[in-house]
Amino acid sequence: MEQLKYMVIGAGGTGGGIGGFLSKAGKDVTLIARGRHLEAMRTRGLRFETSHGSYTVPVKACTMEEYGSLPPYMGAPDIIFVCVKGYSLEDTVPFISRISKRETIVIPILNIYGTGKKLQGQLPGLVVTDGCIYIASEIKEPGTILMSGDIFRVVYGLRKGTSEKTVASVRPLLETVGQDLKEAGILPIFSEEIERDALQKFSFVSPMAAVGAGYHVTASAMQENGNYRPLFVSLVKEIKSLAEAMDIHLPEDIVDINLKIMDDLVPTATASMQRDLQNGRQSEMDGLICEVVRLGEQYGVALPEYKKLAEKLAGNA
Repeated sequence: MEQLKYMVIGAGGTGGGIGGFLSKAGKDVTLIARGRHLEAMRTRGLRFETSHGSYTVPVKACTMEEYGSLPPYMGAPDIIFVCVKGYSLEDTVPFISRISKRETIVIPILNIYGTGKKLQGQLPGLVVTDGCIYIASEIKEPGTILMSGDIFRVVYGLRKGTSEKTVASVRPLLETVGQDLKEAGILPIFSEEIERDALQKFSFVSPMAAVGAGYHVTASAMQENGNYRPLFVSLVKEIKSLAEAMDIHLPEDIVDINLKIMDDLVPTATASMQRDLQNGRQSEMDGLICEVVRLGEQYGVALPEYKKLAEKLAGNA
């Protein structure tokens, strides 16, 4: 198979990580970005600061408007990773429709649960998977990604109900994606139960964002045996109860799994939603917190701690 042509929409901590690592491994990647971050990448490349040292990767990067009109930003991509914030998802749909070919596969990597299914409805002519990522990274300054840990895992897969014909046609391509990610130093996991695995990731990031933003604390407060660790645990348990009502079966030891992830973070780590709220920017609070409350009402599940935090955050907004 010829080398795949990748596009990564969004070059923040998630998209910048995927695009930068794939580029460093010699893969054909174009990052879609904007503003000072884009200009810095064009001028100096994409810089990574990690616990193992710093380095800069030359990358191809352009705006949505430029793609397709200027070389080398031309040609329909084989794989599109969508790595924008949830509130920007709608903006990507016309662009993806314009630049894709029939065989293009879209892999959304967002914090918000259910993104793939939603995007599939808006892109009926393409195959849209579901996906999630485990990474501790953020834009430190334009052109620079700060990685706060070694974890870098991309989980992706086809939802239940996908036709056997579609599975057979796209599986080889998705396996090649996995090989490319592995060669780039990213752990790929092709999931046979992506709804469960995506909700499992959500069961960590949503409680962390809720506690951090609600009480203005970092990961250290949830790593210590004070008031906030039990609250984090309660929120994880509420997500598990909601999952059962949705007929999605998270691991029985999901609390222990998520506490292990929390304890492995650097103490100063925060969720991107918390950082956005603190800096007066638009945030993913609706998808990460309020949507949980709405799902609880839809499925008849009591979520007292989520309701309290949703009200608290709404009052602070």
